[in-house]
Amino acid sequence: MSGGMNVPVLSLLIWLPIVAGVAVLALRHVDGGRPSRWLANLAAWLTFFVAAFVICRFQTDSAMMQFSERVMWIPYFGVEYALGIDGLSVLFIGMNALITLLVVISQKPGSSGGYLAALLMTSGLTYGAFSARDAVLFYIFFEAMLVPMYLAIGFFGGPQRRYATTKFFLYTLFGSLFMLLALFYLYGVSQTFSLTAWQHLPLSLYTQLVLFGAFFMAFAVKTPMWPLHAWAPDAYVEAPTGAAIMLASTKIGAYGFLRLLLPIVPDAAQVLAPWMVGLSVLAVIYFGVVALAQTDLKRLIAYSSVAHMGLVTLGFFLFDAVALKGAVLLMVSNGLAVAALFFCADMLKTRLGDHRLTDCGGIVKAMPWLATLLVFFAMANIALPGTSGFVGEFLVLLGAVGYQLGVGVLAATVLVIGAAYTLWMVRRVVFGPVTHPSVATLSDLGMQERLLLSVLAAVMLGFGLWPQALLAMADVSVTQLLAHMALSKL
Repeated sequence: MSGGMNVPVLSLLIWLPIVAGVAVLALRHVDGGRPSRWLANLAAWLTFFVAAFVICRFQTDSAMMQFSERVMWIPYFGVEYALGIDGLSVLFIGMNALITLLVVISQKPGSSGGYLAALLMTSGLTYGAFSARDAVLFYIFFEAMLVPMYLAIGFFGGPQRRYATTKFFLYTLFGSLFMLLALFYLYGVSQTFSLTAWQHLPLSLYTQLVLFGAFFMAFAVKTPMWPLHAWAPDAYVEAPTGAAIMLASTKIGAYGFLRLLLPIVPDAAQVLAPWMVGLSVLAVIYFGVVALAQTDLKRLIAYSSVAHMGLVTLGFFLFDAVALKGAVLLMVSNGLAVAALFFCADMLKTRLGDHRLTDCGGIVKAMPWLATLLVFFAMANIALPGTSGFVGEFLVLLGAVGYQLGVGVLAATVLVIGAAYTLWMVRRVVFGPVTHPSVATLSDLGMQERLLLSVLAAVMLGFGLWPQALLAMADVSVTQLLAHMALSKL
């Protein structure tokens, strides 16, 4: 096992929250649910410390898979329980650990044990998808994430939760079926489910194009990417805040592009790159304009997140080291920003009863703490220099200008449109006139809420001022991915 480890830390990351989730579910009716909430918090903290240990022991100068685990699972088909992480997956493991911890500890005393169990199980399955090195194992984790998230939204979501969960389930299941067919085909021609072996498997251009389409359907839905995004705004709005944050912050769809699509079908990716660049630029502009028309704070945040994911996929298909590093950093930054903004929206809803922009005006006088932090997160969301979003967006736009000046100019509209809807939101919510009688009597953030948001603000500021902390982890793996993609498999 690499990294000088004898303890299966990746398995611990995966199964600790899943097993804890099962236990939390079993204890949900015991003593008013207090033991289940205590256990959920303990599991989140323990998993966070394990993830922190992995990050601290990670060797940034190596492109090899680290903390590897490999056990034959289904010998007849050669399916292995194979785990390992590189400079790409380690970043998302760290983000998942932080987001899960903040989501779990932010839950109110009356939170359902079933809901907490769903959050923990989703987190564990997410670690599995980020760590899997066998295609069957990846598919199981990738698809199983759908179940606890479906239950979290379906049982504990808003008034339109049934419509949102049905839409969410059908879209994601439909897309994943195409990936399953692609996995079966690749096994048929290689007699293995090893992702590493598939990356070196010779494939004709026609075969690669077909496989590209299959993988695209699965990962574009989860990213979400236009035109397969329609489930996302409804799911984000109707989901309870913790579930919405985990759904929007995990970035497992975009990760699938990096881990499967680009290295397995590099020639098809090169051929279809202009189309993918066009779709990404269209998404940046379209979703930004749609965000301008929103009157609900949570829905505006949802469309903002989807717009930024357009920049991420743009960075993937420019085949430029600078842009690809920027896209990876932007995934992390957007996950943190979306989490922070959803938390702010939930804190407003807890006090006002809703988060419609027409009801939230003028909170700066009654809630200076929330107003200050909301403005900071809004500025980070539009890539203000010094925040984590700036570095990622700057690198992607730099790569876009190098690819083609027109593409760079169009992609840069995210800065203008993003600033427009964000500043409009800030003016309406923070500095606008008081539009609801109860705003003047609102209580400001409590100590736990201040601490939670301050942690996110500190992380986003820290990464903005010292982006090398993230770039150093991703650098070697990004370089290796681009070198692999430059080698034709025809």
